[in-house]
Amino acid sequence: MTSAFLLSDIRVIELGHIVSGPSAGLILADLGADVIKIEHPKGGDQARARPDQAVLLTFNRNKRSMALDLKHPQGKEIFLKLLKNADVVVDNFAPGALERLGFSYEEISKANTHIIHCSIKGFLPGLYEDRPLLDEPAQMMGGLAYMTGPPGQPLRAGASVTDIGAAMFGVIGVLAAINERHQTGRGQSIRAGLFETVVFFVSQHMTKSAVFGRAPAPAPEKLIGKDMGWGIYRIFITKDQRQLFIGVTSDAHWERFCKEFQLTDLWEDLSLRTNQGRVKQHALVNGRVQQMIAGLPLDYSVECLEKSKVPYSVVNTPYDLFKDPHLRARDHFVKVTAPNGATIEVPRLPVMCSSWQSSLRMNPPKLGEHTIQIMQEMGYSSEQIESLMQAGVISGHLSS
Repeated sequence: MTSAFLLSDIRVIELGHIVSGPSAGLILADLGADVIKIEHPKGGDQARARPDQAVLLTFNRNKRSMALDLKHPQGKEIFLKLLKNADVVVDNFAPGALERLGFSYEEISKANTHIIHCSIKGFLPGLYEDRPLLDEPAQMMGGLAYMTGPPGQPLRAGASVTDIGAAMFGVIGVLAAINERHQTGRGQSIRAGLFETVVFFVSQHMTKSAVFGRAPAPAPEKLIGKDMGWGIYRIFITKDQRQLFIGVTSDAHWERFCKEFQLTDLWEDLSLRTNQGRVKQHALVNGRVQQMIAGLPLDYSVECLEKSKVPYSVVNTPYDLFKDPHLRARDHFVKVTAPNGATIEVPRLPVMCSSWQSSLRMNPPKLGEHTIQIMQEMGYSSEQIESLMQAGVISGHLSS
């Protein structure tokens, strides 16, 4: 493994706030890109105002913060100058916000024909493209909340899956555009939509709907029934009141499962040797396994499942994950220091390459922490920087 970063020759300008824009910037930053986070001098990213700082700490490591007023005429000039040496612009501003500032793709591409603009919005172009949208209503609108909650009780997923998912699709588009730019020499405009991201997430359920001509059952109903198509695929409660998910999805799983748990009578029932047979007798099989697991402690059940190589999982809380032996053994966390001095662990990207591993190069920055540094890199003198600071165009510290 080398210390080279995969995107070390790429500069990204992030116009992001809260989750989706900063998520895209984080992925590119962890991959080695020089990500400059543009924030308004008064307040910056809205995540900075949150008391727990969790969103700021999670999605903003390895970035430089530049506090710049894009509404000020001189701020616009600085931004356009900054674009000349940039490769990518990422934004998740409201629909039309950048255009009103004079920074449509057409305008920024005049400053740099190589620029790739990744815009994360509520919708892709179409009837809804000018409507604002957020993660949770996107899950409601796209059918994910319907699939997640109990019947009649739509429920959002317990994480910002829409924002992060749209960011990931946006980054995929950016990487593809960088590759194409090697041949054409030109950048392009990329747009990722929250709504369409959710639609993609539920696409298998849409396909099933099309096949049967009706809406599928929500996931909670499916997990206690046989609609998932597997004989055993659900949560069981152990003797010590722990939740344990078990998924017997192949006939080989079934054979090893019966052997390790000494379910001789079930194995000898030839009608249960196939998944189809187990689905037909779903209540019998699951009732027997439920009774068995209820009489066994978690550790013993896990030991048997490990030996049988059957998919399983203890139901964890997010806090439990900090003690997960696999994550600890592979050093999957990095320690970041918050602007207020607090140190906390956050997960690395869920990807690795043989020549690279994500690492912490910079802590989540203070608002405008790198403004002076970036202005100096652009050729501005100390006198010019001081004048711009006095005018409120930028903010920062001369000692930074």
